[in-house]
Amino acid sequence: MAYLFTSESVSEGHPDKIADQISDALIDNFLAFDPSSKVACETLVTTGQVILAGEVKSNTYLDVQNIARDVIKKIGYTKSEYMFEANSCGILSAIHEQSDDINRGVDRAAATDFESKANAQGAGDQGIMFGYATNETADLMPLALDLSHKLLQELAELRRENSAITYLRPDAKSQVTLEYNDENKPVRIDSIVVSTQHDDFDEETAMLAKIKKDIIEILVPRILAKYPQYAHLFNDNIEYHINPTGKFVIGGPHGDTGLTGRKIIVDTYGGKGAHGGGAFSGKDPSKVDRSAAYAARHIAKNLVAAGVANEILVQVSYAIGVAKPCNIYVNTYGTANNGLSDAVIADKVAQLFDLRPYAIEQNLKLRTPIYSETAAYGHMGRKNEVVTKTFVSPTGEKKEVQVELFTWEKLDRVADIKTAFGI
Repeated sequence: MAYLFTSESVSEGHPDKIADQISDALIDNFLAFDPSSKVACETLVTTGQVILAGEVKSNTYLDVQNIARDVIKKIGYTKSEYMFEANSCGILSAIHEQSDDINRGVDRAAATDFESKANAQGAGDQGIMFGYATNETADLMPLALDLSHKLLQELAELRRENSAITYLRPDAKSQVTLEYNDENKPVRIDSIVVSTQHDDFDEETAMLAKIKKDIIEILVPRILAKYPQYAHLFNDNIEYHINPTGKFVIGGPHGDTGLTGRKIIVDTYGGKGAHGGGAFSGKDPSKVDRSAAYAARHIAKNLVAAGVANEILVQVSYAIGVAKPCNIYVNTYGTANNGLSDAVIADKVAQLFDLRPYAIEQNLKLRTPIYSETAAYGHMGRKNEVVTKTFVSPTGEKKEVQVELFTWEKLDRVADIKTAFGI
């Protein structure tokens, strides 16, 4: 039976995403100078104000105010009329040392070899984590979310170019509704919602007409040119809702308070699959909310790429302080190939993938400063690449670190999976 499905995204200038990016910038700086750092940082942003709070166990000292200001500046909050500006906003830090009661279950007696370390490092908390993959896009992500992200990424490019469209401000949201056919395949875009913050106009009716025209005639053609594989989904009957409430001059932290971890569905699969409830940003990889969710995505993506199923959900759960997962669960939604049952797939996953927290950290190279790049436009479905990043300490020490981004997106276990499943 045909149906409609919707996913949304938010831009890097959305208040919740500003908070995520600041929290993850702190993580990166701590890990750059002390890879063993244990960090859980929360950020709140509102009119002219940033509040940092959380727990840290690290051998390095950071100028957290400068780090936060650099993030805000990079996003584009550089004008006083935004009522939230990088150089003038107040920044209050209430970061303190991590509780020994929490740390004792993560760091135990000294161990030297991999196996001993993997057994000694327990999960940083209890919880359930999910990974998901579907073959409806090349990066094995849900299509509605993929399109929602791409609309805002291109809108941000237009804002920075400041040529074809000159009135854009940093805050924006998008939403895409797709129609699926009886075979569960996306066939067309039913509606697109884009709400973008903008400079003030003299006349509101002309403003709305101008913004709608520019989104449809400038933004959408750029999407079609850059992603021709999606051209067949666009049609003349798409219902566009462009700034549907009208004027959107007041935005960003002045319009809405932002908090770390408030966009977990945008960060993952846009409502497809499932979500365990734990946020990612601001957490070092000993927190399985983050690391195990990445590991579950890695498993699901490699399984789909290997042809085990067309669509796969993987669940893993933990007890705080315990290394071995409580469970591994797989749901293929009836799309498994070669007569495989979900239970058999789950058993083979347990044999193929080491999901102890230390093993996840090592296998996915998570104790490196790779997290700023995850904090806007989704943690999943992104490009795996090696980059060099530069960090500067409060004492002026400069550190260049070569890191591999989005390791959980690598299709590096496909051959192993095919062998194990006889594909």
